[in-house]
Amino acid sequence: MSRPETMPPRPLAARAPTTPLRGTIRPPGDKSISHRALMLGGLAVGETTIHGLLEGEDVLRTAAAMRAMGAEIARGDDGVWRVHGRGIGGLAEPADVLDMGNAGTGSRLLMGVVATHPFNCFFTGDASLRSRPMARVTKPLEMMGARFISRDGGRLPLAVVGTASPVPIAYKLPVASAQVKSAIILAGLNTRGRTTVIEPEPTRDHTELMLRHFGVEIVVEPSPEGDRVSVTGQPEITGKTVRVPGDPSSAAFPIVAALVVPGSDVTVRDVGLNPRRTGLIDTLIEMGADIRVENRRVEAGEPVGDLRVQATTLGGIEVPAARAPSMIDEYLVLAVAAACARGKTVMRGLSELRVKESDRLAAIAQGLAACGVKAEIDGDDLTVHGCGGPPPGGATIATRLDHRIAMSYLVMGLAARAPVAIDDATPIETSFPAFESLMTGLGARLERRNR
Repeated sequence: MSRPETMPPRPLAARAPTTPLRGTIRPPGDKSISHRALMLGGLAVGETTIHGLLEGEDVLRTAAAMRAMGAEIARGDDGVWRVHGRGIGGLAEPADVLDMGNAGTGSRLLMGVVATHPFNCFFTGDASLRSRPMARVTKPLEMMGARFISRDGGRLPLAVVGTASPVPIAYKLPVASAQVKSAIILAGLNTRGRTTVIEPEPTRDHTELMLRHFGVEIVVEPSPEGDRVSVTGQPEITGKTVRVPGDPSSAAFPIVAALVVPGSDVTVRDVGLNPRRTGLIDTLIEMGADIRVENRRVEAGEPVGDLRVQATTLGGIEVPAARAPSMIDEYLVLAVAAACARGKTVMRGLSELRVKESDRLAAIAQGLAACGVKAEIDGDDLTVHGCGGPPPGGATIATRLDHRIAMSYLVMGLAARAPVAIDDATPIETSFPAFESLMTGLGARLERRNR
């Protein structure tokens, strides 16, 4: 989770297992889809039931925020979440500051939701979230009529002064960002007229797919500038049943672990296979990975399938910059796979990694170097020189309150010749609460360390 500054860190180490990883698992529910299901359920009329919601800290912060604005949200004993919404434009001013912890997606999307409601709202978060820029979201929302008061650089804590008379806009994204696109579209739900986002490069379309599932008309039109994604405001939407697929960003860790631990054979069930999220799988297959998709299907508008993964000797490749939007959260664990591969892997166009939970681009290079793997950053490109087998390992990695750094280097420890430790495992709760039990169930060796 986003560890409160008063909570002691929890060191953890991983070492090569004595037997291959084997078994069948289901990763936690998709975080991106879970955030959106709670928000749209809170904006719908009637009851929305959500099956497979990710119960990680980030998503629970979004649930608490929607509850603070009047939505009724509860988890049943059957594990199903039920949301009774307030309707479009029906949210109420929260009585307290919305503490979003480490939830960057939840924060940015909720800013879009509240920007076109006529009340004031205050956002804060943990040390990591407070360091992340929000100006790319607040700029277009200001064009719609909202006002924002923030720290320098558009950072939290931040106040939103919502507008009672929002103006529809046509906004061209300066950088590929599903979060900015989604914030504008969600703001457009409570805005008369047509709100349009122009995206020069395709980004995740979970918001569009879920809005269609809730019955909202979303128009996507090609243009010389890129796809124009439009919503006509103030529809009436009713509650739906949502089945959240397994998160491909979480599935990435057991997938790479199965590839780099010799002899492993792991099946990962119910993984979301949205084409705008499968860049890592495509890349690993290009590297020679034995990954087979079985039982393909569609649930709530999202393609889903099971992945059987068997250990493979990987080869280095060049990963084009155009693939970054479809795998931006997976470059850390891809770097682990590249460290075990033969030859060098070049990953291009990684500028977005500098403004994640931490500067992940720097974290990759520093962590690899500490584990005895040669890597260089050239501008926004990263080159990893593979070891052609187990990397040396033997390092302790600073997680920087970043859940993906934590899990990536634990996967490194499973493949390395010497154990790899992380200084704090608590951030893993942000997105993958059952990570330790799931991985040890496959045969991984994870060991608690004293501080």
